[in-house]
Amino acid sequence: MLSPKRTKFRKKQRGRMSGIATRQNRISFGDFGLIALERKWITNRQIEAARVAMTRHIKREGKVWIRIFPDVPYTKKPAETRMGKGKGNPEYWVAVVKPGTVMFEIGGVARELARSAIRLAGSKLPIRTKFTARRNLE
Repeated sequence: MLSPKRTKFRKKQRGRMSGIATRQNRISFGDFGLIALERKWITNRQIEAARVAMTRHIKREGKVWIRIFPDVPYTKKPAETRMGKGKGNPEYWVAVVKPGTVMFEIGGVARELARSAIRLAGSKLPIRTKFTARRNLE
């Protein structure tokens, strides 16, 4: 699973996810990409499931880039705990994804194989996604 090696603080406030992606909104490394159409927190398990589905579908040809990283801790209080007594302990890590964010990229494979692999990866994620290609390929 993806998680930061070290962080400045163990716990973080949730914050807001308004607006659209102004960074990571272009294909930079591969030829094809998976773009988010909704805003949501994507967990490290969901990122790993999508990555495994993609790499197995392309039979480890080409190259896969993961453009999002889960760097926000998600805290949770134990079950049947009374109110108060502070913030819960970090349970897992999430990546903040806004509409327009390129989450995964694939290079070195045929367009149809990349399309089916990216569609498969998108089905592992809890948001609507879209297949896209680099501008100079179209």
